[in-house]
Amino acid sequence: MVNCPSCDAIIDVDEDELDEGDALTCEECGANLNVSGLDPLELEKAGQEEEDEEEEDDLDFDEDEDEDEDEEEEEEWH
Repeated sequence: MVNCPSCDAIIDVDEDELDEGDALTCEECGANLNVSGLDPLELEKAGQEEEDEEEEDDLDFDEDEDEDEDEEEEEEWH
């Protein structure tokens, strides 16, 4: 048994039949979940990994913008 990361409901699954990446649905809240770990069994909201990668990409983009602004400021002072 494992808890839903969205609503904390207990999800009764046969852990021996699950593989990492398998999709599940919480019967209580209807959240789409993926198996993210097997020992111990861990679930994450479907698409959560993709969202994390997008946030990292956004951070990289913001850093690049700051560098461009710094270069523009330096050019104005010369």
